[in-house]
Amino acid sequence: MRDTTEDAESPPPAATVPMRIGVASESAKSETRVALSPETVGKVVALGYGVTVQSGAGALAGFEDSAYAEAGAEVVDGPVWDSDIVVMINAPGPEEIGKLRSGSALIAMLAPRFSEERTAALAAQGVTALSMDAVPRISRAQSMDVLSSMANIAGYRAVIEAAHAFGRFFTGQVTAAGKVPPAKVLVAGAGVAGLAAIAAANSLGAVVRATDPRAEVADQVKSLGGEYLAVEVEQEASTDGYAKATSEAYDKRAAEIYSEQAADVDIIVTTALIPGRPAPKLITAADVASMRPGSVIVDMAAAQGGNVEGSVAGEVVTTDHGVTIIGYTDLAARLPAQASQLYGTNVLNLLKLMTPEKDGRLALDLDDTVVRGLTTAHAGEVLWPPPAVSVSAAPAAPQAAAPVEKAPEKERSPLAKALPSVIGAVALFLITAFAPPELAGHLTVFVLAIVIGFYVIGNVHHALHTPLMSVTNAISGIIVVGAILQIGTGGSGLVLGLAAAATLLAFINIVGGFAVTRRMLSMFSRSPGRS
Repeated sequence: MRDTTEDAESPPPAATVPMRIGVASESAKSETRVALSPETVGKVVALGYGVTVQSGAGALAGFEDSAYAEAGAEVVDGPVWDSDIVVMINAPGPEEIGKLRSGSALIAMLAPRFSEERTAALAAQGVTALSMDAVPRISRAQSMDVLSSMANIAGYRAVIEAAHAFGRFFTGQVTAAGKVPPAKVLVAGAGVAGLAAIAAANSLGAVVRATDPRAEVADQVKSLGGEYLAVEVEQEASTDGYAKATSEAYDKRAAEIYSEQAADVDIIVTTALIPGRPAPKLITAADVASMRPGSVIVDMAAAQGGNVEGSVAGEVVTTDHGVTIIGYTDLAARLPAQASQLYGTNVLNLLKLMTPEKDGRLALDLDDTVVRGLTTAHAGEVLWPPPAVSVSAAPAAPQAAAPVEKAPEKERSPLAKALPSVIGAVALFLITAFAPPELAGHLTVFVLAIVIGFYVIGNVHHALHTPLMSVTNAISGIIVVGAILQIGTGGSGLVLGLAAAATLLAFINIVGGFAVTRRMLSMFSRSPGRS
């Protein structure tokens, strides 16, 4: 007899079991962020995943364990290294890598450009490593670009730190006790962090200047209230969306600009980073020495060697003549709630991409440019670096169109060229010969009006064509008056029909002209709600 035991008692196939995501507590010194906020946890659960949060993981960011529980997560006291997917901010240490389960996935900022040993260790552990700081700089991946999210926060915070250390007004003021000039700020690099710093400094009332190798960012700097200091040197464009090393000629001219500005400004914020290389030195010790006592420099590249000579990663240094150099490497972590929310949103967008069925199963599609770009290790193999992805390129030179051979035109004789003019002159002569005497005068005025109108209107600038419609309204008014008078005098049906048509068309022209003119003038009128 056949066994009728219900199949429901047997465990479901592994492929149908939702994966569990573990949110680990950060062990890095001074790290206050958490990989997923309660808000993003709820959206991750909606994708079908189970979420386990290590107790206290979000405490420094202001997220209580109860908030994670309400969002659908399971809060546990111990570590979450045995999860199917472990999500972190910073890369795990060697001991933590050893606790990851083979076949699991790790999502974190793994910095594969700087640590080949870590990537090799993750591959040896059998972990699929997804580095959030290696997202390709393409339009489709912008919602997952952690570097941009964190740089935006860091640029804002850099100005706040500078304002705190500066100890004076950023904005200019005129008081009864005297005039206070605005602070002058120089931002080196107009990437995401630099633009955020420009916007923050400008909002505080400072005079902001900025430099960048890419001339195309000039409009962005100006739109945020800054002044773009151009380095008039030819510079090769980046093709992968990340900054690249500048030429020797550029560096020489830029150094001159930095020296000039250092002696004039009160605050300098440096943001220049090149992936995979130490940060370029932009501000020399001589430049620092030329700054006024009380000036402040924020070196946002201190973690990679620094853009400023004398900066120390993670510390604040004050020179002998009173210039403060801030080398904080945790600027984004100093706004932990906002930074955690943005980082969690980046991770959520990655999970949406890799969970097309919303079944709680991570699908690793290495044919996808984004997924391949951030996958550094998989199935025991190191996959870093990924294939190059070109995100910008110089426009291709237009190909010269193949010459089109035209059939040779038959040359016209002088008589054939003059024939149309002769026919027109004869026709005009016959019309004037047999028509009433008044017609000759009218035709003469008509021809002269055409000639004069052509030269007058043709020399009017395009911007004045709309005001010119007011003049045409006056002319149309004359036409209407003349047509109405013609109708009043009677005459043949043809004359009355032409007069009626002239009246109608001129009336339409008048109404349309006034409507367009009024619409144009309203653009320059101040609305009642505006002062």
